[in-house]
Amino acid sequence: MTDPARAPEWSANIAAVAWKAPLPLQVGTEGAFVARFLGRELRYTYEVIEDTPVSLVMRTAQGPFPMETSYRYEPLPDGSTAVTLRNRGTPQGFSWFVAPFVQIAMRRAATRNLTTLKKILEDA
Repeated sequence: MTDPARAPEWSANIAAVAWKAPLPLQVGTEGAFVARFLGRELRYTYEVIEDTPVSLVMRTAQGPFPMETSYRYEPLPDGSTAVTLRNRGTPQGFSWFVAPFVQIAMRRAATRNLTTLKKILEDA
């Protein structure tokens, strides 16, 4: 999860990620993402704006609409880690009456993706 280049392994919406600079990931690193959402192909560039042991935040530097994705990690007493995923953005290119459905679709996709990721991590 802390390596967005591996997102296609657990995110049904992300088809490809290509970093525009050598890794390791750090503030300012940009990656070109290709995604499919609601039958549309979306191409956008994410820029890492925060990368700490407890968080990763990326914001679109270029793309069809402004968006920010943040991951927050919280160690739990049992040794596991709680992860909070937050996507914020203003979908453009969709009719105003479709906006509520976009929000529902994003929430469902995030839940499905996190379920897949959890299974991958637990099986490792």
